[in-house]
Amino acid sequence: MVAVSICMPVYNVGRYLNQCLESISQQTFRDFEVIMVDNGSTDNSFEICQAYTSEDNRFKLYRQEKEGVAAARNTCLKYMKGEYVAWIDSDDWVDRDYLEKLVKTQKETNADIVCIGNKTYMNNQIYLGSHQNKYATYPKCEIPKKDAIGDVFFGMLSLISLWGCLIRKSLYRGFIFSEDNRYDDQGNKFKLYLQANKIIGIPEVAYTYRVREKSITQSNTKLMKFLEEQTTNLEKLIYYVEIANYETSYFYHRYLDWLNKKLAEETVKNDIECQNYLKRRLRLLEIRMDSNC
Repeated sequence: MVAVSICMPVYNVGRYLNQCLESISQQTFRDFEVIMVDNGSTDNSFEICQAYTSEDNRFKLYRQEKEGVAAARNTCLKYMKGEYVAWIDSDDWVDRDYLEKLVKTQKETNADIVCIGNKTYMNNQIYLGSHQNKYATYPKCEIPKKDAIGDVFFGMLSLISLWGCLIRKSLYRGFIFSEDNRYDDQGNKFKLYLQANKIIGIPEVAYTYRVREKSITQSNTKLMKFLEEQTTNLEKLIYYVEIANYETSYFYHRYLDWLNKKLAEETVKNDIECQNYLKRRLRLLEIRMDSNC
């Protein structure tokens, strides 16, 4: 069995793809496979992936009609054979010792999920956040499950993205990415944290996330659509913690804080439709909280 399956949906990223794949091929840790799923690209992305498969048998390529990134992720899950899973977005790149640091920490701690800090590349500049420093504030850098799941609301720990971590494959047993909106990280990763017994954060940075104008998460969308997708994901989380009977009061109040914060934003204040929508979500949450007291 290969140690790590690197899973990567690919769609029209020919401009960035070589940098991403080259950063993977140069990893100091060598026991990995790369599962690339081309999601109906219309540029030269498929051909670039083909070139890597012909040069290195660890790179494996599959193609499907354009069905959305979550569908491509589900195809990745179908073919991965590694003991651990690492997602890398096809327009990002990683440091040469990225996998080495993740695998070494996993072996030392026996963690189910190991996360590492990330840099942001935007407007030809690299920016460092402070989230990775917060990992060291936890004893032995072990992040409580409640904090990891709760990061979905405000992202202070930068833990909700699928990339930037190593996850034990067994956590994916029975796991399917829901395809109901574009924010598939937010709507799915918390399920993995719910199953994890040990979560470690490495207080270093080794993953570079590229912000580009036409990426899915950066594309222009109406505020109402954005709020609908976000609340769908957060209420999905609420449903899961209710089923698991896990810290429901804590997550009710986190969602309550999130809704109130959104209502206080200027863009929402100037949009009656969005105000009314969020107020309806608030009323429904309050009913839910009362019924589960």
